[in-house]
Parts: sequence; C-alpha cells; structure tokens
Amino acid sequence: MVIKTAVFVKSSQKWQDCPEPNMPEYAFIGRSNVGKSSLINAMMNHKDLAKTSQTPGKTQLINNFLVNDSWSLTDLPGYGYAKVSKSLRKDFENLITNYILNRKNLVNLFVLVDVRHTPQKIDMEFMKWLGESSVPFSIVFTKADKMKSGGADRNVEAYKTELLKTWEDLPDIYVTSAEKKTGTDQILKFISETNQFLIKNKIRFDD
Repeated sequence: MVIKTAVFVKSSQKWQDCPEPNMPEYAFIGRSNVGKSSLINAMMNHKDLAKTSQTPGKTQLINNFLVNDSWSLTDLPGYGYAKVSKSLRKDFENLITNYILNRKNLVNLFVLVDVRHTPQKIDMEFMKWLGESSVPFSIVFTKADKMKSGGADRNVEAYKTELLKTWEDLPDIYVTSAEKKTGTDQILKFISETNQFLIKNKIRFDD
C-alpha cells in the first residue's frame, strides 16, 4: 500500500465523539512508551503525524487519522503505567474498553509490545480479554532494532509459547522497527488486503 495522504482528523475524550463510523478503522494500542506514535509516523511516512513524547502516558485521548481518504487509523491511549492519578488511569481504561467494545467500524486492533521484554503480565491479560471479548487483533512487536541478533526472535518465541498455553491459534504477528521502518509494509499489506475484502463483499459500516 502506498500512503498518498494521511491527515489528523480529531482528538476525542469519549468514544462517542469519534468521527462517524462510515469506513474501516484500524486502532493501535500498547503499554505506555511502547513506541506507538513512532511506529504510526513510520508507517505513514510522516515525521510528526502522531505526537511522540518522552513522558509515558502522554496520549490521553483517542486520536483519529484519515488515510488515503478511504480508511481510518486510531491512536488509542496507552494502558498500564502512566504518571497520572489512579482515578484518571481508570478513566483511560474505561475509555479504551468502551471504544474497543462499541466502535462498530473497528476492523482490527494492533496490540503493540516492546520486543526487548519477555512476556509481561499486563500484556498477556489484555490479550486474554480481547480473545474473550471476540475482538480481532494482531500483535506488533516494536523496537526490534534495539536488540542484538537473535534476541528479538527469542522474545517473540517466548510470547508465542506463553499464548499457546491457553490459545489454539495465534493471532497475526509483526516484528517492527520504527527507526529502520521494518515490518511496517507487512502491516499496511494486511490493511490493504482487508480493505479489498470488505469492498469485494460489500461490507458497510454506516447502514
């Protein structure tokens, strides 16, 4: 997929305030500081499209972007650690949960995981909840360039092993580096093929 246009549409404090659900939407989520904004910028070939921050938990709104005038990309607040109060963190969690369960044009959720770490309890619990809620998702490992040769593969395999303890089939998995722009083409290929499938089968979201 060639990215011809990628524009910021709006930020929303409530999922109900997101743009009209009239086109396929793909959302990106992960723990605070997982490199989400950097990956989105690399995918869109746009340095400042999604705002990056050195402060974990800075993204506290649902940010929507329109890509190629045909599909929506959503940058969701990070879950887990953030320098905010417990009550505010709870608000974020409710915001994320309500968006994921109620956004009718959400086609796929990309769960970002820092490949430098072995399986983290918070990520595993989140994926378990997605599975139990029948939410289609893929796993995107980030920061592969920060690992020595073979290190990323070992940690990816560790996640697969952990998931297969309770899952029959694994979701799609992508290993990426925003800095080197590796793995992003595969994500865009998946989105392109999914959009073509939706068009071919005349699946609409605004009915």
